[in-house]
Amino acid sequence: MELQSMKQKEVERRGFTFNPKEGIDNPALVVGDDPEPQGLGPRLCHLKRLEGQTFGFVLWSVQGGRVRDVEPWSPAQRGGLRDQDRVLEVNEEFVHNVVRRIQSCGLHLVLLVLRRDQYEEVVSMGLDLQALARSSKGAGWSRPRLCHVGRHPELGLGMTVAPLQGPRGRFTVDTVAGGAAEEAGVLSGDRLIWIDGVPASALTQSTLNRTVKRGVASVTVLVIDGEGESCSARRRTPVLPAAAQCRGLPHAARTMRLVKGRDGYGFLLRQEKLAASKRTVHVLREVDEGSPAEAMGMRDGDLLLAVNGAPVEALEHDHIVQEIRRSGDRVSLTSMSMSGRDFYRQVSRSPPRARGVGTRPHLLPVSSSAVGYFSPVVPRGAGPG
Repeated sequence: MELQSMKQKEVERRGFTFNPKEGIDNPALVVGDDPEPQGLGPRLCHLKRLEGQTFGFVLWSVQGGRVRDVEPWSPAQRGGLRDQDRVLEVNEEFVHNVVRRIQSCGLHLVLLVLRRDQYEEVVSMGLDLQALARSSKGAGWSRPRLCHVGRHPELGLGMTVAPLQGPRGRFTVDTVAGGAAEEAGVLSGDRLIWIDGVPASALTQSTLNRTVKRGVASVTVLVIDGEGESCSARRRTPVLPAAAQCRGLPHAARTMRLVKGRDGYGFLLRQEKLAASKRTVHVLREVDEGSPAEAMGMRDGDLLLAVNGAPVEALEHDHIVQEIRRSGDRVSLTSMSMSGRDFYRQVSRSPPRARGVGTRPHLLPVSSSAVGYFSPVVPRGAGPG
């Protein structure tokens, strides 16, 4: 609560207004409307959407991902994405399954793209797309790290925070050799971007010291080394948790591969509205004793995140039920506890991919040509499945 109130006061004091191009991590970072790079150089597009909102484009999955139908005033258009762009990287990673990675990326999306004519020229020259993407980052590039640090009963978190010279709101981390922070992946000299979801730039030195020294059981920090921070500044890209390497994050999702029994799978799927956030969620309920669902470890009250690997949180209840039925006698369900989902919302990142238990399911058919991202329909209300 203290961090959130301090963040609000700092934002109000500076008179800062959120700019979609700046991201959430460094209000001082401004992405200008520079002209597009010439030659074969790819460009970065940073997209940010709200809960329940889509990014506003259609992606064709043939040949790595071709952008189509960028909607006016959408996060895609504001982020600089254009029709016929070709996607090389998603959140600073070169991936082959572009569609699935975008579906599970959360609220922030950083795409490295080529114009259509650039892409065709690169292919005709026989150049390596992955090497081209890597070279575009420049010297000193490194990925940020999202580290969960548990407090040692005697040595504490094993780190201290100090201000950097220059503009206010920049901090560096010093770690104790062999301490909790170092074991979690934090290194001495790292730049602290945010702590427990709150940007370090919005906090004072005294607030950070109290957060590190007080008796909290754990903290989650987003850090990057000094060269990586400088490289991000040169590229005019925010340091985002969506692009970070995860180190020791709690609350793993689990994937259950169910085979239908004589009486079905043995659970109910309910659509419920959370009192605090007013969000609509899909909850696994009434797991029958001795059922396939119980055998695979399904827990009453967990949230359903995906069906056969496809995210379903933004779908209507009836749509999800249809997808499960369409799967036949085998289905794969990915779930997470309510507290775990809240944690990943706080750190602005989708839950990591889960390891599955049970029999491999028949996957839902996915079009090999086009995958659309359309505006979700508002649910009609909570009710039994």
